[in-house]
Amino acid sequence: MREWSDMHYPEAEKIVMVLDNLNTHSPASFYEAFEPDEAHRLAHRFEFHYTPKHGCWLNIAEIELSALGRQCLARCIPDKAKLISEVEA
Repeated sequence: MREWSDMHYPEAEKIVMVLDNLNTHSPASFYEAFEPDEAHRLAHRFEFHYTPKHGCWLNIAEIELSALGRQCLARCIPDKAKLISEVEA
C-alpha cells in the first residue's frame, strides 16, 4: 500500500480502494506492518470500500471482463496506446 501511496498516486488526496472483506484489508493492518507514524499516515491516505459478503458483484465483474476479452483482447494488439483506445471504446 505504501507503493500505491507514494509511487503511483503521490499527489492524490485520498486513494479509494475497493476490496473484499478479508480480515487483512483494513486500516488496522497498517499498524501491524509499519511504525505507528507511518501507519497513521497511510491509514489517512486510503478510503476503503468493501464488496458485499453475499452478493452477485463478482458475477457482474466476470461478465464485463469476459466481454472485454471476447470483443477486444482476443486478437493481437500492437502497442499500449492501441490497447488503451480499444479498452476505452
